[in-house]
Amino acid sequence: MIESNIKDYRGGWFVGDFNPSLFKNPFFEVAHHNHKKGCQTFPHTHKVTTELNYIVSGELKVNGKLMSAGDMWIYEPNEISNVEFLEDSDLIVVRWPSIPSDKYIV
Repeated sequence: MIESNIKDYRGGWFVGDFNPSLFKNPFFEVAHHNHKKGCQTFPHTHKVTTELNYIVSGELKVNGKLMSAGDMWIYEPNEISNVEFLEDSDLIVVRWPSIPSDKYIV
């Protein structure tokens, strides 16, 4: 058994082709993101990777659309991500393939 804690990882990313990683692999990445109410991420895109987002708790606006716990969405390559957190929120994010450098601020 391998034990770990999310505090051991950067930005909530704990699986992927980077260090540290609980399960290092080039195929996919997994993160647990916690965002405070009012947080707005920098609009960005990925040129190669696809990203699935699942809202565990909270309420947010994704590209202007209101979403809440239980909702999920996928960004395909070159789609712009623009998220505003209306409540404290927890998300699970899965990206594939694992290319940590594939993030471009727009």
